[in-house]
Parts: sequence; structure tokens; C-alpha cells
Amino acid sequence: MSVPGSTIISPQTPAEWAAYYRLRYEVLRQPWQQPPGSEQAPDDEAPTTTHALLLSPTESGQAIGVGRLHPAGPQQGQVRFMAVHPDWQGQGVGQQVLEHLEAAARRQGLHEIVLHARAGAVPFYQRLGYLVLAESHTLFGCLPHFLMRRDI
Repeated sequence: MSVPGSTIISPQTPAEWAAYYRLRYEVLRQPWQQPPGSEQAPDDEAPTTTHALLLSPTESGQAIGVGRLHPAGPQQGQVRFMAVHPDWQGQGVGQQVLEHLEAAARRQGLHEIVLHARAGAVPFYQRLGYLVLAESHTLFGCLPHFLMRRDI
């Protein structure tokens, strides 16, 4: 499933990076009063990290979905920082970003994806073939996560 007319890119310009990180912050950190900058990770700049920025089909080209993939072990990748703009949730944006990252993983020779899903996102990942392996960690003292995996 994809959003007609939308485009997935790997951020390159300062404006694209700003939009990418702004969405990560607004969806994944700001609602829990986390400081700006907490949406960034030290390995974001690693050459083995793949970033996906989904831009809306409108003329504004607004960031509506983001996610990233990095190698996590032999033939294993990890998806992190999946975020969908609230106005676009339930419209296939998350699936489009995830499928893009899975395709990138296949091109890199990876055969498995793991991720740590927030409890509310578990059904989304299950619909796309991911299995819950175990309870994981609790973020910010209130967001339980679950370790999930899928062969690709």
C-alpha cells in the first residue's frame, strides 16, 4: 500500500534533514516532554544507516512519515524511529516507509528485521508479518516496548 503521489527519499539537504528530525521529535519525543535533540542518535550518521523520509503528495512536500534501518548483526537489520504525522496515520504511510526499509535491507543482503515496538504499534507490525518475541523495555517510564522480528 502506498500514498498516491508521495515520494520516499533519503534526506540529503539541510531542509530535508530538518523535516526528518522535526517529525521524529514531534511524534516520538515531544509528547513525553523530552528535550529537542533527543530524537537524534549517534549512529544516525553512520554510512550503514538507511533513512527514509516520506513526503506528502501536496505541493508543500510535508514530511508525513520517517523511519531508519541499520545493521544489527549478521544478516539482521533493525528498524528504529518509525513515525507518522498524526494527520496521516491509518492511511498507509507507516506501511510504505516500512516496506521501503525492508527493500533496502534485502538489497544489503539482510534476511531478518528486528524492532522494538511501542505497545500501541504492535498490532500494526503484526498485520505486516512481525512476531512478538518478548517484552522489551519501558521508555520514559511509561511506554512499554516489545521486541518483534520478521524474516524478509
